[in-house]
Amino acid sequence: MELANIENLLEKYFEATTTVQEEQELQAYFSQDNVAPHLQEYQPMFQCFTNLKAETSTRNVPLQPRKNYLKWISVAAVFVLTTSLFINEWNKQRQAEEAFEYFKTTMALVSQSFNSGASHINYLTQFEETTNKIFKTENN
Repeated sequence: MELANIENLLEKYFEATTTVQEEQELQAYFSQDNVAPHLQEYQPMFQCFTNLKAETSTRNVPLQPRKNYLKWISVAAVFVLTTSLFINEWNKQRQAEEAFEYFKTTMALVSQSFNSGASHINYLTQFEETTNKIFKTENN
């Protein structure tokens, strides 16, 4: 590898602008034995990265079951929506029943007033009949 290319890649690496392929080139260069003397200070760092990549954990990590809050939030939202729709329909039914009861009460009052007025018309009818009898007998 060309030394100038490695120095440019190293500069890009420290600026965090390298690609994965360029980082692999740097790893390959620093894993060799013939590294330029002024770049040997970076060799342990890249060897450490290589060693860390190869490490695997033997420890058994217990996995906690992932809590699915979104599922429960969805269930709660459906419950609230269903309940609110039920309450709304129940209120409409109750209001309709109250309106019907009010209508029945009003109609009963109108009927009672009408019947009271009709009974007074009976007296007028009797008065008219009596008056007609009197006037008919006098006219004859």
